[in-house]
Amino acid sequence: MTIHDPRLATALRNPLTGHLPFPGDPATPLFALEQLATRYDQTTRTLWTDMRPRVRPSFNPDLLTDFVRWQEDIVHAVDTGAMPIRYVVLGSQFPGVFSLGGDLDLFAHAIRTRDHAALSRYGRTCVQILHRNMRGLERPIITIALVEGDALGGGFEALLSFHVVIAERGTSFGLPETLFGLFPGMGAHCFLSRRLGTARAERMILSGRTYSAEELYEMGLVHGLAEPGRGRHMVAEYIRQNDRRHSAHCAIYEASRAVNPLSLAELEAVVDLWADAALRLTEADLKRMERLVAAQTRLLDKAGD
Repeated sequence: MTIHDPRLATALRNPLTGHLPFPGDPATPLFALEQLATRYDQTTRTLWTDMRPRVRPSFNPDLLTDFVRWQEDIVHAVDTGAMPIRYVVLGSQFPGVFSLGGDLDLFAHAIRTRDHAALSRYGRTCVQILHRNMRGLERPIITIALVEGDALGGGFEALLSFHVVIAERGTSFGLPETLFGLFPGMGAHCFLSRRLGTARAERMILSGRTYSAEELYEMGLVHGLAEPGRGRHMVAEYIRQNDRRHSAHCAIYEASRAVNPLSLAELEAVVDLWADAALRLTEADLKRMERLVAAQTRLLDKAGD
């Protein structure tokens, strides 16, 4: 269902260049996004969204811009009554991958050119999106991550900002940044410390290992396990079974944030530490990062065959 309702005019900052493009055209339909595909289910008041990155399945700057616009459109749709959204579901159209995380090409270029500002801008854009998601966009909205493929690095970090994570068995999760001398700087430490405690969070981050959906379910980081190919069905069932408790669930998540708050300032401070650490990487570290980029590109090519 497409809603042709005027959007709010919003000036969006490009996370790489910092340039301000022209404000959005008020005549543009809601959710007219290049790298995010949306479908609204009026019966359950659910906005289903799938990432469809045009390059590697990672968070390129234009995809981040789409996410900012997506969130603004959700707020506009709810506040104007154009689309009374109660649940937001995010998945991926890329076969076997939810997201491989940050734009490593961008990182390598910024590190070689000593562009701390570009790294910080990119990271701050990421955590601003995740912080709004964690808070349900300050509306009575429950956010659900649908994981039908692997989530690594920033892809895993993004999942930690959702109220509910439903993953298919056989999917993998990991934070590989330590393998090339860095650490996950877009929320992992903040989110995991609150969920698992600081010691377990640090052990998980430092290990660099891959975790299964089943392991994360036992930790409480994944809330539902679906059989392969049944993830969307489980999400739909979750919404159907819990819809009457929607208000209570929203209140519980709000109370949890009050008891254990996570400020945007804390997330941004960690981003700046991450940017500092990135500029200390050696050429050997960058070569390892670029080999990972090459592996991601081969994955894209194979999926396109």
